[in-house]
Amino acid sequence: MTLTLYNTLTRRKEPFEPLEPGKVKMYCCGITVYDYCHLGHARTCIIWDTARRYLQWRGYDVRYVQNFTDIDDKILNRAIKEGVSMEVISDRFIQAYFEDMARLHVMEADAYPRATHTLDGIKQLIYELEQKNYAYPADGDVYYAVRRFDPYGKLSGRKLEDLQAGASGRVDAEDPSGSKKRDPFDFALWKGAKPGEPAFSSPWGAGRPGWHIECSAMVRDDLGETIDIHTGGADLIFPHHENEIAQSEAVTGKPLARYWMHSGMVTVDGEKMSKTLGNFITIRDLLDKGTDSMAVRLFVLQANYRKPIDFTDQVIEAATNGWNTLKEGLLFGEQCASVLGWQDSSSPSKGATSPNPYVKRFQEAVDEDLNFAGGLAVLFEMAKELVRERNLLTHQGKPEMPAPELQMLWQTLVDLAQVFGLEAKPEGVKEIGSGLSDTEIEALIQQRTEARKGKDFEMSDRIRDQLQSQGITLIDQPGGVTRWRHN
Repeated sequence: MTLTLYNTLTRRKEPFEPLEPGKVKMYCCGITVYDYCHLGHARTCIIWDTARRYLQWRGYDVRYVQNFTDIDDKILNRAIKEGVSMEVISDRFIQAYFEDMARLHVMEADAYPRATHTLDGIKQLIYELEQKNYAYPADGDVYYAVRRFDPYGKLSGRKLEDLQAGASGRVDAEDPSGSKKRDPFDFALWKGAKPGEPAFSSPWGAGRPGWHIECSAMVRDDLGETIDIHTGGADLIFPHHENEIAQSEAVTGKPLARYWMHSGMVTVDGEKMSKTLGNFITIRDLLDKGTDSMAVRLFVLQANYRKPIDFTDQVIEAATNGWNTLKEGLLFGEQCASVLGWQDSSSPSKGATSPNPYVKRFQEAVDEDLNFAGGLAVLFEMAKELVRERNLLTHQGKPEMPAPELQMLWQTLVDLAQVFGLEAKPEGVKEIGSGLSDTEIEALIQQRTEARKGKDFEMSDRIRDQLQSQGITLIDQPGGVTRWRHN
């Protein structure tokens, strides 16, 4: 089976072939740390976290790097508003990022470079661009000469003559007047400090780096001149990733990345998320209201990663219901291990899934450009089969499938669910066959029946509650007959 990935650069799916066999260098454009992470960040981080997990499961040694942009006008504006430094703001929201990602079960990256920690690399890259005549100083600023880089636009597919200056608000912010630029398409590599602003020393005067040059320098410092996979949200294709390519490739003469991959945007009830519209949803607000973090992962992974997704109450409810089904299957081992005589149900065996047909179908699905939805379909099939077998075990005393096959099925489900970052917590799970014996249950039901006949409803309710606390549900039927079942 061959893993294929959609490459934004070539606009087609391509077989994945890393630069070095068995190893993957992967960079994800991270967040600008001036506020709490929102649903758009959640989708980006979950998608590329899952891609990384899948590559690791496929046997690749993945080095995954994700940056923090900690120099930015939005950070500065918030710092001024609160009367603190940019560092205080950045540190606060970097810590909040880690808290939010831990709740979403997003693995930590291998490195988190910050712009402020990469200043030497940034200045070196600007110097090299200047030496090669791709950059020029202008009264304390330094600009990239876009027309010098002939392939400009190859990632976004935009022709230079069709572009308009200020295609991004962040570009506008670099030089609102544009008076220092030789060409309106040029963008800032270094911005001279304005009075009262934080600044760093440089050969061009005190100032701070532009947004785009930060990632070019961080990629080179942490991963080298050419990497395997560069990822981010689709909103970064232009101008950010386009400008990264122009900067890095002008200096090195080598491709910055072999595969450029982008995740789609998130809307809320059909509209772009914004604070003005009142539909701005942070990760912590969503989870603090009781939404299961695994349901959020499921919501994200059920859609094609490249397509937009719309967040509504209905879809998150559906994702929650779906997660409950998967969770029942994932908890099968904790519920049924002892009664089935399993020797060890604490963790899945690494080798258990290798010959399994479910694994083959799972890999065939996800190998097709990270078709997570196809992989989830296989997980749901296994989970539903386990739930059916558990119900047979509960009500008939034995399952249809032999115990060793059930253990293999459950271990496969747990193993493959972990590839998607989906885990069910076993706390409080009641094992079938644990607690009260059948004889004790029947005796309590008989006492309750006698109490009801004598109109001692207080005693009747107390026995019912006692059984309920043990995971036993009573079903009163016509004729005074009471059936019972395990929850």
